[in-house]
Amino acid sequence: MTRFVDEQTGVFPSVCSLDCPDQCGLLIHKEAGRIVKVEGDPSHPVTQGKICNKVRNMAERLYDPKRLEYPMKRIGRKGEGLFERISWEEAVETITSKWKRLIADEGADSIMPYSFYGNMGMLGTEGLDRRFFHHLGATRLQYTICSAAGSEGYGYTMGGSFGIDPEDTVHSKLIVMWGINAASTNMHQVMIAEKARKNGAQIIVIDVHKNQTGRWADWFIPIQPGTDTALALGLMHILFDEGMVDEAFLRDYTVGAEELREHVKAYPPQLVSSITGVPVEDIYKLARLYGETKQSFIRIGNGPQHHDNGGMCIRTIACLPALTGAWMHQGGGAIKGNGGYLEHNAAKLQRPDLLKVKTRRVNMNLIGQALTELDPPIRSMYVYNSNPAVVAPDANKVREGLQREDLFTVVHELFMTETAKYADIVLPATSSYENTDFYASYWHHYIQIQQPVIQPYGESKSNTDVFRLLAHAMGFTEPALFDSDEELIRQSLDASSNPVLEGITYESLVEHQFVRGQVKPLMSSKLPTPSGKIELYSKTMERRGYPPLPTYTPLVEDGDLPFQYIPAPNHNFLNSTFSHNDKHVKLEKAPKLHMNEADAAGLGIATGDRIRVWNGRGSCELTAAVGTDVQPGVVLSQGLWADASVGGDTLNALTPARVADMGGGATFFSGRVQVEKCG
Repeated sequence: MTRFVDEQTGVFPSVCSLDCPDQCGLLIHKEAGRIVKVEGDPSHPVTQGKICNKVRNMAERLYDPKRLEYPMKRIGRKGEGLFERISWEEAVETITSKWKRLIADEGADSIMPYSFYGNMGMLGTEGLDRRFFHHLGATRLQYTICSAAGSEGYGYTMGGSFGIDPEDTVHSKLIVMWGINAASTNMHQVMIAEKARKNGAQIIVIDVHKNQTGRWADWFIPIQPGTDTALALGLMHILFDEGMVDEAFLRDYTVGAEELREHVKAYPPQLVSSITGVPVEDIYKLARLYGETKQSFIRIGNGPQHHDNGGMCIRTIACLPALTGAWMHQGGGAIKGNGGYLEHNAAKLQRPDLLKVKTRRVNMNLIGQALTELDPPIRSMYVYNSNPAVVAPDANKVREGLQREDLFTVVHELFMTETAKYADIVLPATSSYENTDFYASYWHHYIQIQQPVIQPYGESKSNTDVFRLLAHAMGFTEPALFDSDEELIRQSLDASSNPVLEGITYESLVEHQFVRGQVKPLMSSKLPTPSGKIELYSKTMERRGYPPLPTYTPLVEDGDLPFQYIPAPNHNFLNSTFSHNDKHVKLEKAPKLHMNEADAAGLGIATGDRIRVWNGRGSCELTAAVGTDVQPGVVLSQGLWADASVGGDTLNALTPARVADMGGGATFFSGRVQVEKCG
């Protein structure tokens, strides 16, 4: 514990733990040992004291009476949610005794962890947990549910998660928000864009839904889902055809420009319009705006990559700044993610060397299939920082697996989530404000530290503390399984793996709260691609069986139902986080299904009607929101609501568990559904 915990009243620095690119600096107000207010830290160079509703109301989540206070064991049927209190000693003994028997009888890979980044602290998500399961020899999880497809695709073009400094986008003159509802998921990029707008920048939004960001834009361009690759190729066609490319930049900083110039002749605006639904004249207008504005910036969102063709889509959009040479102009370029700059020493933190045996791997998007079909089967699952019963695709298949009586499930959580109701043992988790950890943004260039501000809630424990307990009870003696949180941070910041971290130490973080990495302009040195340049033509992709040039591929057929279904994020939840808290639910009001007025008229549906949305995977009920915010043939919901809010199955019961073209990524947005009025 630190002096922050010891001081009962005051204002203390902190950092937002949510899986959000902004990673805000915070100030925590405390009275009598209890957090009474959360506000933004005005001294943070990027977030500058502004925070979202999710975090502004965080105190109500921390002290929600539904928060878990002590370990429990199941006494009812799986999924019923009936538990009784037990001690930590009994919980740890139950877990480790079961695991010892499983290892002896069926092998360590009968045990599998399931986690993600519900808390973005590096120690809590990829520290002692990774070390423990490596040492155990458990089945390994592939962390693919969020950005895997797009990151791989972008990497083929740019070599990794590297874009421009978001602080430089105040100088942009054309800002294209492509497939990102930034007002809800990257609010500080919107703030910077507003400053750029006052300096003359134009803001364009390309999306399948005219959401808050679309309504804020100077020009909103609706597009048919899964066709963004075609639009990008159509823009390239015009840029080459009308001589708006930077030939010197293409010669000096790219490979494959001539092959691409010839290739995009196959994507004339008329064809692209028929694919995307974007009018021909708008394609020309957008291409000319982009080609004539050297300080052009594309903020690439997560949405387009959640399709069957998502990796190639992001790879294609990433090529656009190279054609105009935008990277050479302040405020020009793109951001998909900037996590590559601040990469910590993952080898020292995760210690993959502790894994001494070859073990199988499971794609987390296929967890339903793994729990119901894998042979030999998974016999135990340890879940933390995630809620797979709600967030994983084909959710009814996931719950079928969780329902197995021969699956011993442990869930470490803050609330009795839908997944926790299927657990045999539930462990109470600390919030980030009760932990020591460090955070590295995947958007801006600052690393931040979290020191505990309050005492652990009830009997809750951090991930690192729990894994030390489990390691001890398993009889493990490997010293790396017992390192302190401070030692873990020091090891992670060893700059031998990344010079950008030079000078960022545990001490400097404690002293300053946040420290900027030594990031250089992207084009000032070779890129980490095989050629050292932007790869418009990728020989690596060719070797791996992909088209080496950006290529549009239609979505996989998902049955013959009439509507493509997009389960987008909402404003007041983050995936399923906050969906269990009354304050945030009240702010979001109710789950809605947005549909086009022409489609609704044909089905006799009006705004406010209760409607059923279904396919062969599941069925749920929502309230109709009819208008022109989505294109005909598209329906869209926002937020992962608790089961009771959507009547029937959870929303992700409707989504396919196929994997995308690259990275094993999710295809949440490539499912099809039918809609009908209830009653």
